Amino acid sequence: MFDFQNIEVEIITWILVAALLGILIGVQRERRKLIDKVYGSAGLRTHAMVCLGSALIASAGSVMFPSDPVRLAASIMTGIGFIGAGTIIATRGRIKGLTNAATIWVSAAIGIAAGIDLFLSAAVATILTVIILELKRFERMD
Repeated sequence: MFDFQNIEVEIITWILVAALLGILIGVQRERRKLIDKVYGSAGLRTHAMVCLGSALIASAGSVMFPSDPVRLAASIMTGIGFIGAGTIIATRGRIKGLTNAATIWVSAAIGIAAGIDLFLSAAVATILTVIILELKRFERMD
């Protein structure tokens, strides 16, 4: 039988780390909203919640179903794909929200990594995500 008290302490640690990493990505998105005056994109709360939720599902799933953790991760990513699809808008031949959708998707992956105790991988992915998002200032604007 499981020692749920010790496992819960671990899971709480994992979801706290995931939420903090999601907040870091969300802060960058909020900052970008202020700079670019782009409203309607996912921000701090959305990214934190996606990371936290993904971590909780991944961590609880890895405890309850240790023989098949990949299935839960795949299900999380599929569900997040639907959320991301809802943020993409195509009008007059232009597509908006694609980076927003990708960032939500990456936030879920970071949450999964944090949820299965891959803190270093989750932290590096978060740092790379923020760096990549900051590269927008170097894109050519037509």
